[in-house]
This record gives sequence, structure tokens and C-alpha cells, in this order.
Amino acid sequence: MSYQKVKRMTTFMRWNHWIVAICMVAAVVTGLYIGHPYYQSFIADPAVDKYVMAWNRWIHFMAAIIFDVSSIVVAYLYFFSRFEKPYKKLIPNGSNIKQFCDVFVNLITLNRVKKFDSSHADSFNAVFFFIFHLMLVWMLLTGLQLYVHGLASGLSSIGSWWPAMLHLATDWTVWATGGTFMDVRLSHHYTMYAIIVWVMFHVYYQFWRTIFWNEGDISIVVGGSKFVKKDK
Repeated sequence: MSYQKVKRMTTFMRWNHWIVAICMVAAVVTGLYIGHPYYQSFIADPAVDKYVMAWNRWIHFMAAIIFDVSSIVVAYLYFFSRFEKPYKKLIPNGSNIKQFCDVFVNLITLNRVKKFDSSHADSFNAVFFFIFHLMLVWMLLTGLQLYVHGLASGLSSIGSWWPAMLHLATDWTVWATGGTFMDVRLSHHYTMYAIIVWVMFHVYYQFWRTIFWNEGDISIVVGGSKFVKKDK
């Protein structure tokens, strides 16, 4: 049995992965604080403490902006990447559906049944990551609705066009979540927990693949490559 090195992630893809991971931690930590403050500054001065929330909001907003830019880039690469085009694995044709089922069966049977090529991205992971990006888009829309709700005057530091555009783009989320602003806030909050669950399974599955397939999948996000077993 020999091994073949297979390139799975470019340098840009790896950088994007870790930047998103760091921003996700920052967004969760600050988002939980914004919803329910659970720590204060180390300086026992009310005049200083009031800035703790401001800094949390600023970090949360910056992390969200990076998320948004990353999502736009990923959406572009889905179709126009010269390395690989993930959208091809999302097309519900016979080959992709069969591969999705085969990978799922492999997972629930603890690698007892493996009827697919694991050297490149499979349709199961493609769908799994597509769901993740859909949740990020929803977090973007509901988050911007929460943000523009705070601009009650209809003005911002860059003009009235900005709140007007946000209202036009996100006011429908109020109706979609139940009809009240609180429904949007709860949806934003619960989607965060759904993303946390997604991340937990993602990390678990990468270790799972590394252990059961013995192909070094966990190293993909570090070195960009894995090693696939090939018969001599």
C-alpha cells in the first residue's frame, strides 16, 4: 500500500478558514455579552464600564463584516475558482446523491462500508458547508436588522442612505421570523447556537476522518494536502 499526496486547499483557502474561525469565536463571545452582559471591566469605575459594551459591539460588528466579506468571496469561488468548483457537488444528480448517501453510510457505520473516493471533496461535505454558509447569510441579514433598528433617527455617520438601504434589504426578516423585532433577535441568537453545533460536528468529523481513513485529513487546514491510499 502506497500513499499519494493530494492538494485540497490553497494558501488563500487556509488563511480564509482560520480568519473565519477566529472571527467566529470573537462574534460568539461578544454576541453573548451584548445579549446578556456577563463580565465587566477590571476598573471599578462606572465611567469606564460603559465603554465595555461599546467595545463589545465594535468587535462584534468588525467580526461580522469580515464574515460578510468571506461569504462573498466564498460565493464567488463556488463558481469561478480555478482550483475547484464546489457548486458541482451540490447539483442533485444521480452521481452526487449516491456519493452523499455513501459518505453518510460510511459515517454511521464507522467506516465499515466505504464505496467512494475520499481523495477530493465529496457531496456530503459540500452540502454540509453550504448549510453553514446559508446560516452565515441569515446571521448577516438578521444582524443588520438589529443594527439598523438602533438607528431610530434614520441617520448615520455616513448619511441617511445607509439606514434606508439596510431597511430595504432586511425589514422582511421581521415578517419572516414572526412579526416583531424580538423575533428577529431570538432568531439571530438561536442561529448562533446552530452554528456552534455545526462547528462542533465539523471538528469532530475531521478527527473522525483522520482516525478512520488514515489519510491525514486534519492536516488539510494546516498544510493544504492529505495523503490518499493507493494500491501498488
